[in-house]
Amino acid sequence: MNRALGVLTCGALLSIGLGVLGSGEPRLALVLGAVFAALATAGFGWVRTREHLAWSAAYVAVQLPLAFVLFTIDAGVGTTLFLVVLVSQCVLLRLPRPAIALVIAVVPLVHLGMSLGEGLREGIGTLISVLFAAIITELLLREQRSRRELAEAHAKLRDHAAQAERLATAQERNRVARDIHDGLGHSLTVVQMQVKAARAVLPTDPGKADEVLAKAQEQAEAALAEVRRSVRTLREPRPVPPLPEALKALAEETSATGVTARLTVTGTERPLPDEQREALYRAAQEGLTNVRKHAGAEAADVVLGYTATAVRVEVRDDGRGSDGGATAGFGLVGLRERAAHLGGALVFTSTPGGGSALTMEIPG
Repeated sequence: MNRALGVLTCGALLSIGLGVLGSGEPRLALVLGAVFAALATAGFGWVRTREHLAWSAAYVAVQLPLAFVLFTIDAGVGTTLFLVVLVSQCVLLRLPRPAIALVIAVVPLVHLGMSLGEGLREGIGTLISVLFAAIITELLLREQRSRRELAEAHAKLRDHAAQAERLATAQERNRVARDIHDGLGHSLTVVQMQVKAARAVLPTDPGKADEVLAKAQEQAEAALAEVRRSVRTLREPRPVPPLPEALKALAEETSATGVTARLTVTGTERPLPDEQREALYRAAQEGLTNVRKHAGAEAADVVLGYTATAVRVEVRDDGRGSDGGATAGFGLVGLRERAAHLGGALVFTSTPGGGSALTMEIPG
Protein backbone atom coordinates (compact mmCIF):
# COMPACT_ATOMS: atom_id res chain seq x y z
CA MET A 1 0.00 0.00 0.00
CA ASN A 2 2.82 2.42 0.82
CA ARG A 3 4.43 1.74 -2.54
CA ALA A 4 1.18 2.37 -4.38
CA LEU A 5 0.71 5.69 -2.59
CA GLY A 6 4.34 6.58 -3.30
CA VAL A 7 3.83 5.94 -7.00
CA LEU A 8 0.62 7.97 -6.95
CA THR A 9 2.41 10.83 -5.17
CA CYS A 10 5.23 10.87 -7.72
CA GLY A 11 2.67 10.80 -10.54
CA ALA A 12 0.86 13.78 -9.02
CA LEU A 13 4.14 15.70 -8.69
CA LEU A 14 4.99 14.89 -12.30
CA SER A 15 1.59 16.18 -13.37
CA ILE A 16 2.19 19.45 -11.52
CA GLY A 17 5.66 19.76 -13.02
CA LEU A 18 4.37 19.23 -16.55
CA GLY A 19 1.68 21.82 -15.91
CA VAL A 20 4.23 24.35 -14.71
CA LEU A 21 6.54 23.74 -17.68
CA GLY A 22 3.77 23.60 -20.27
CA SER A 23 1.54 26.48 -19.28
CA GLY A 24 3.85 28.76 -17.37
CA GLU A 25 1.99 28.33 -14.09
CA PRO A 26 3.75 29.68 -10.98
CA ARG A 27 6.87 27.73 -10.16
CA LEU A 28 5.86 27.95 -6.52
CA ALA A 29 3.39 25.16 -7.23
CA LEU A 30 6.27 22.88 -8.20
CA VAL A 31 8.21 23.80 -5.08
CA LEU A 32 5.25 23.23 -2.76
CA GLY A 33 4.41 20.02 -4.64
CA ALA A 34 7.95 18.77 -4.08
CA VAL A 35 7.68 19.55 -0.36
CA PHE A 36 4.33 17.78 -0.14
CA ALA A 37 5.70 14.76 -2.05
CA ALA A 38 8.78 14.56 0.19
CA LEU A 39 6.63 14.63 3.31
CA ALA A 40 4.15 12.16 1.79
CA THR A 41 6.91 9.61 1.13
CA ALA A 42 9.84 9.86 3.54
CA GLY A 43 7.98 11.87 6.18
CA PHE A 44 4.95 9.61 6.16
CA GLY A 45 7.12 6.49 6.46
CA TRP A 46 8.89 7.96 9.50
CA VAL A 47 5.63 9.00 11.17
CA ARG A 48 4.00 5.63 10.55
CA THR A 49 6.84 3.74 12.19
CA ARG A 50 6.36 5.80 15.36
CA GLU A 51 2.75 4.64 15.72
CA HIS A 52 1.96 7.64 17.91
CA LEU A 53 -1.25 9.63 17.60
CA ALA A 54 0.45 12.97 18.26
CA TRP A 55 2.91 12.52 15.39
CA SER A 56 0.12 11.36 13.08
CA ALA A 57 -2.03 14.37 13.94
CA ALA A 58 0.94 16.72 13.42
CA TYR A 59 1.61 15.17 10.01
CA VAL A 60 -1.99 15.71 8.87
CA ALA A 61 -1.99 19.22 10.38
CA VAL A 62 0.99 20.13 8.15
CA GLN A 63 -0.01 18.32 4.95
CA LEU A 64 -3.67 19.39 4.80
CA PRO A 65 -3.02 23.19 4.81
CA LEU A 66 -0.12 22.64 2.41
CA ALA A 67 -2.43 20.83 0.00
CA PHE A 68 -4.99 23.67 0.30
CA VAL A 69 -2.35 26.28 -0.51
CA LEU A 70 -1.11 24.21 -3.41
CA PHE A 71 -4.66 23.78 -4.71
CA THR A 72 -5.14 27.53 -4.56
CA ILE A 73 -2.07 28.03 -6.74
CA ASP A 74 -2.66 25.09 -9.08
CA ALA A 75 -6.13 23.52 -8.99
CA GLY A 76 -5.14 20.67 -11.26
CA VAL A 77 -5.26 16.90 -11.31
CA GLY A 78 -1.94 16.58 -9.49
CA THR A 79 -3.15 18.58 -6.49
CA THR A 80 -6.37 16.57 -6.34
CA LEU A 81 -4.32 13.38 -6.31
CA PHE A 82 -2.34 14.79 -3.38
CA LEU A 83 -5.59 15.13 -1.45
CA VAL A 84 -6.55 11.55 -2.29
CA VAL A 85 -3.14 10.37 -1.06
CA LEU A 86 -3.51 12.36 2.16
CA VAL A 87 -6.92 10.84 2.97
CA SER A 88 -5.58 7.30 2.36
CA GLN A 89 -2.65 8.07 4.63
CA CYS A 90 -5.03 9.22 7.37
CA VAL A 91 -6.57 5.73 7.29
CA LEU A 92 -3.14 4.04 7.25
CA LEU A 93 -2.08 6.10 10.27
CA ARG A 94 -5.12 4.67 12.08
CA LEU A 95 -6.43 8.03 13.12
CA PRO A 96 -9.74 7.94 15.00
CA ARG A 97 -12.66 7.61 12.63
CA PRO A 98 -14.13 11.01 13.60
CA ALA A 99 -10.78 12.60 12.67
CA ILE A 100 -10.74 10.82 9.31
CA ALA A 101 -14.33 11.87 8.67
CA LEU A 102 -13.40 15.48 9.49
CA VAL A 103 -10.52 15.43 6.98
CA ILE A 104 -12.81 13.96 4.31
CA ALA A 105 -15.42 16.62 5.02
CA VAL A 106 -12.84 19.44 4.89
CA VAL A 107 -11.21 18.37 1.59
CA PRO A 108 -14.09 19.53 -0.71
CA LEU A 109 -13.75 23.02 0.82
CA VAL A 110 -10.79 23.61 -1.49
CA HIS A 111 -13.41 24.58 -4.11
CA LEU A 112 -14.90 27.44 -2.06
CA GLY A 113 -13.43 30.08 -4.35
CA MET A 114 -15.43 28.83 -7.34
CA SER A 115 -18.93 29.78 -8.32
CA LEU A 116 -21.71 28.03 -6.46
CA GLY A 117 -22.64 25.64 -9.25
CA GLU A 118 -19.09 24.80 -10.29
CA GLY A 119 -17.87 24.60 -6.69
CA LEU A 120 -20.73 22.29 -5.75
CA ARG A 121 -20.07 20.06 -8.75
CA GLU A 122 -16.33 19.87 -8.21
CA GLY A 123 -16.73 19.55 -4.43
CA ILE A 124 -19.04 16.57 -4.75
CA GLY A 125 -16.64 14.93 -7.22
CA THR A 126 -13.69 15.48 -4.89
CA LEU A 127 -15.69 14.22 -1.89
CA ILE A 128 -16.61 11.04 -3.73
CA SER A 129 -12.97 10.55 -4.79
CA VAL A 130 -11.48 10.89 -1.30
CA LEU A 131 -14.31 8.89 0.26
CA PHE A 132 -13.68 6.09 -2.23
CA ALA A 133 -9.95 6.24 -1.44
CA ALA A 134 -10.66 6.00 2.30
CA ILE A 135 -12.97 3.00 1.85
CA ILE A 136 -10.52 1.16 -0.42
CA THR A 137 -7.65 1.81 1.98
CA GLU A 138 -9.68 0.56 4.94
CA LEU A 139 -10.64 -2.59 3.05
CA LEU A 140 -7.00 -3.22 2.14
CA LEU A 141 -5.98 -2.74 5.77
CA ARG A 142 -8.58 -5.23 6.90
CA GLU A 143 -7.44 -7.70 4.27
CA GLN A 144 -3.83 -7.35 5.46
CA ARG A 145 -4.89 -7.81 9.07
CA SER A 146 -6.87 -10.89 8.10
CA ARG A 147 -3.83 -12.33 6.36
CA ARG A 148 -1.65 -11.69 9.38
CA GLU A 149 -4.21 -13.22 11.72
CA LEU A 150 -4.55 -16.20 9.40
CA ALA A 151 -0.78 -16.64 9.30
CA GLU A 152 -0.64 -16.45 13.11
CA ALA A 153 -3.46 -18.98 13.35
CA HIS A 154 -1.62 -21.29 10.97
CA ALA A 155 1.56 -20.93 13.03
CA LYS A 156 -0.33 -21.75 16.24
CA LEU A 157 -2.00 -24.67 14.52
CA ARG A 158 1.38 -25.99 13.44
CA ASP A 159 2.65 -25.61 17.01
CA HIS A 160 -0.38 -27.44 18.39
CA ALA A 161 0.03 -30.17 15.79
CA ALA A 162 3.70 -30.55 16.71
CA GLN A 163 2.81 -30.72 20.41
CA ALA A 164 0.11 -33.29 19.71
CA GLU A 165 2.59 -35.31 17.66
CA ARG A 166 5.16 -35.20 20.46
CA LEU A 167 2.52 -36.21 23.00
CA ALA A 168 1.31 -39.05 20.80
CA THR A 169 4.91 -40.19 20.31
CA ALA A 170 5.52 -40.17 24.06
CA GLN A 171 2.29 -42.08 24.71
CA GLU A 172 3.14 -44.63 22.05
CA ARG A 173 6.67 -44.99 23.44
CA ASN A 174 5.24 -45.65 26.91
CA ARG A 175 2.77 -48.14 25.49
CA VAL A 176 5.50 -50.03 23.65
CA ALA A 177 7.63 -50.03 26.81
CA ARG A 178 4.72 -51.52 28.79
CA ASP A 179 4.10 -54.14 26.12
CA ILE A 180 7.75 -55.14 26.02
CA HIS A 181 7.94 -55.44 29.79
CA ASP A 182 4.60 -57.16 30.26
CA GLY A 183 4.91 -59.48 27.25
CA LEU A 184 8.51 -60.26 26.39
CA GLY A 185 9.78 -59.67 29.92
CA HIS A 186 7.25 -62.08 31.38
CA SER A 187 8.01 -64.76 28.79
CA LEU A 188 11.75 -64.55 29.33
CA THR A 189 11.26 -64.73 33.08
CA VAL A 190 9.22 -67.90 32.69
CA VAL A 191 11.85 -69.39 30.37
CA GLN A 192 14.57 -68.54 32.89
CA MET A 193 12.68 -70.19 35.78
CA GLN A 194 11.93 -73.28 33.72
CA VAL A 195 15.56 -73.68 32.64
CA LYS A 196 16.63 -73.38 36.28
CA ALA A 197 14.09 -76.02 37.25
CA ALA A 198 15.25 -78.34 34.47
CA ARG A 199 18.88 -78.01 35.50
CA ALA A 200 17.94 -78.77 39.10
CA VAL A 201 16.24 -82.10 38.26
CA LEU A 202 18.44 -83.09 35.31
CA PRO A 203 20.87 -85.32 37.32
CA THR A 204 18.08 -87.24 39.06
CA ASP A 205 15.12 -87.14 36.66
CA PRO A 206 16.09 -86.53 33.00
CA GLY A 207 12.53 -87.18 31.85
CA LYS A 208 11.14 -84.44 34.09
CA ALA A 209 13.93 -82.09 32.95
CA ASP A 210 13.06 -82.78 29.32
CA GLU A 211 9.41 -82.00 30.02
CA VAL A 212 10.30 -78.69 31.67
CA LEU A 213 12.67 -77.78 28.83
CA ALA A 214 9.91 -78.51 26.31
CA LYS A 215 7.70 -76.00 28.14
CA ALA A 216 10.57 -73.51 28.15
CA GLN A 217 10.88 -73.96 24.39
CA GLU A 218 7.15 -73.33 23.98
CA GLN A 219 7.44 -70.19 26.08
CA ALA A 220 10.42 -68.97 24.03
CA GLU A 221 8.44 -69.50 20.84
CA ALA A 222 5.57 -67.54 22.36
CA ALA A 223 8.00 -64.73 23.22
CA LEU A 224 9.27 -64.72 19.65
CA ALA A 225 5.69 -64.51 18.37
CA GLU A 226 5.12 -61.57 20.75
CA VAL A 227 8.12 -59.76 19.27
CA ARG A 228 6.89 -60.37 15.73
CA ARG A 229 3.45 -59.12 16.68
CA SER A 230 4.94 -55.91 18.09
CA VAL A 231 7.00 -55.38 14.93
CA ARG A 232 3.87 -55.68 12.84
CA THR A 233 2.35 -53.00 15.11
CA LEU A 234 -0.73 -55.09 15.71
CA ARG A 235 -1.80 -54.98 12.07
CA GLU A 236 -2.96 -58.55 12.31
CA PRO A 237 -4.85 -58.96 15.58
CA ARG A 238 -4.11 -62.19 17.46
CA PRO A 239 -6.85 -64.47 18.82
CA VAL A 240 -7.82 -63.35 22.32
CA PRO A 241 -9.09 -66.07 24.69
CA PRO A 242 -11.56 -65.22 27.46
CA LEU A 243 -9.95 -63.69 30.53
CA PRO A 244 -10.57 -66.68 32.88
CA GLU A 245 -9.03 -69.02 30.33
CA ALA A 246 -5.99 -66.76 29.89
CA LEU A 247 -5.51 -66.46 33.67
CA LYS A 248 -5.79 -70.23 34.03
CA ALA A 249 -2.95 -70.63 31.53
CA LEU A 250 -0.86 -68.15 33.53
CA ALA A 251 -1.50 -70.11 36.72
CA GLU A 252 -0.44 -73.35 35.01
CA GLU A 253 2.78 -71.70 33.80
CA THR A 254 3.57 -70.61 37.35
CA SER A 255 2.79 -74.07 38.74
CA ALA A 256 5.16 -75.60 36.17
CA THR A 257 8.02 -73.53 37.64
CA GLY A 258 7.50 -74.93 41.16
CA VAL A 259 5.11 -72.37 42.70
CA THR A 260 1.59 -73.75 43.03
CA ALA A 261 -0.89 -71.23 41.60
CA ARG A 262 -4.67 -71.49 41.89
CA LEU A 263 -7.31 -69.47 40.02
CA THR A 264 -10.61 -68.52 41.62
CA VAL A 265 -13.40 -66.75 39.71
CA THR A 266 -16.17 -64.98 41.63
CA GLY A 267 -19.25 -63.27 40.33
CA THR A 268 -20.87 -63.66 36.94
CA GLU A 269 -18.39 -63.83 34.09
CA ARG A 270 -18.98 -61.41 31.21
CA PRO A 271 -17.06 -60.30 28.12
CA LEU A 272 -14.80 -57.30 28.52
CA PRO A 273 -13.47 -54.77 26.00
CA ASP A 274 -9.99 -55.61 24.76
CA GLU A 275 -8.30 -52.76 26.63
CA GLN A 276 -9.82 -53.71 29.99
CA ARG A 277 -9.11 -57.38 29.45
CA GLU A 278 -5.49 -56.65 28.50
CA ALA A 279 -4.93 -54.49 31.60
CA LEU A 280 -6.30 -57.16 33.99
CA TYR A 281 -4.35 -59.90 32.27
CA ARG A 282 -1.12 -57.89 32.51
CA ALA A 283 -1.75 -57.23 36.21
CA ALA A 284 -2.09 -60.96 36.93
CA GLN A 285 0.93 -61.68 34.76
CA GLU A 286 3.07 -59.12 36.57
CA GLY A 287 1.90 -60.38 39.96
CA LEU A 288 2.79 -64.01 39.18
CA THR A 289 6.12 -62.98 37.64
CA ASN A 290 7.03 -61.15 40.85
CA VAL A 291 5.96 -64.16 42.90
CA ARG A 292 8.33 -66.41 40.99
CA LYS A 293 11.22 -63.95 41.00
CA HIS A 294 11.10 -62.29 44.42
CA ALA A 295 8.56 -63.73 46.84
CA GLY A 296 10.15 -67.06 47.80
CA ALA A 297 6.59 -68.37 47.97
CA GLU A 298 5.28 -71.92 47.80
CA ALA A 299 1.81 -71.01 46.60
CA ALA A 300 -0.08 -68.14 45.01
CA ASP A 301 -3.76 -67.42 44.58
CA VAL A 302 -5.20 -65.56 41.59
CA VAL A 303 -8.69 -64.16 42.15
CA LEU A 304 -10.81 -62.81 39.31
CA GLY A 305 -13.86 -61.05 40.70
CA TYR A 306 -16.82 -59.65 38.78
CA THR A 307 -19.13 -57.13 40.44
CA ALA A 308 -21.99 -55.11 39.02
CA THR A 309 -19.78 -52.13 38.16
CA ALA A 310 -16.18 -53.33 38.20
CA VAL A 311 -13.80 -56.21 37.59
CA ARG A 312 -10.92 -57.02 39.92
CA VAL A 313 -7.82 -59.18 39.64
CA GLU A 314 -5.81 -60.00 42.76
CA VAL A 315 -2.61 -62.04 43.10
CA ARG A 316 -1.69 -63.13 46.65
CA ASP A 317 1.25 -65.23 47.77
CA ASP A 318 2.53 -66.80 50.99
CA GLY A 319 6.10 -65.61 50.50
CA ARG A 320 8.48 -63.69 52.69
CA GLY A 321 6.97 -60.27 51.98
CA SER A 322 8.73 -57.03 52.77
CA ASP A 323 8.25 -53.74 54.57
CA GLY A 324 9.11 -51.59 51.56
CA GLY A 325 5.57 -51.20 50.27
CA ALA A 326 5.01 -50.82 46.55
CA THR A 327 8.17 -50.87 44.54
CA ALA A 328 9.00 -48.49 41.75
CA GLY A 329 9.72 -51.16 39.15
CA PHE A 330 8.80 -50.66 35.52
CA GLY A 331 6.10 -53.32 35.76
CA LEU A 332 4.14 -51.58 38.51
CA VAL A 333 4.63 -48.19 36.84
CA GLY A 334 3.15 -49.54 33.62
CA LEU A 335 0.24 -51.18 35.47
CA ARG A 336 -0.58 -47.96 37.29
CA GLU A 337 -0.63 -46.15 33.95
CA ARG A 338 -2.99 -48.75 32.50
CA ALA A 339 -5.30 -48.58 35.53
CA ALA A 340 -5.37 -44.78 35.59
CA HIS A 341 -6.09 -44.65 31.85
CA LEU A 342 -9.14 -46.88 32.39
CA GLY A 343 -10.38 -45.00 35.46
CA GLY A 344 -9.32 -47.72 37.89
CA ALA A 345 -6.64 -48.22 40.52
CA LEU A 346 -3.71 -50.49 41.32
CA VAL A 347 -2.76 -51.42 44.89
CA PHE A 348 0.33 -53.35 46.02
CA THR A 349 0.73 -54.40 49.64
CA SER A 350 3.45 -56.45 51.30
CA THR A 351 3.91 -57.59 54.89
CA PRO A 352 7.16 -59.01 56.28
CA GLY A 353 6.58 -62.74 56.68
CA GLY A 354 2.99 -62.40 55.51
CA GLY A 355 3.34 -62.37 51.74
CA SER A 356 2.30 -59.79 49.16
CA ALA A 357 -0.82 -58.87 47.24
CA LEU A 358 -1.24 -57.05 43.93
CA THR A 359 -4.75 -55.84 43.09
CA MET A 360 -6.11 -54.04 40.04
CA GLU A 361 -9.73 -52.94 39.87
CA ILE A 362 -11.24 -51.15 36.91
CA PRO A 363 -14.77 -50.23 35.82
CA GLY A 364 -16.25 -52.80 33.51
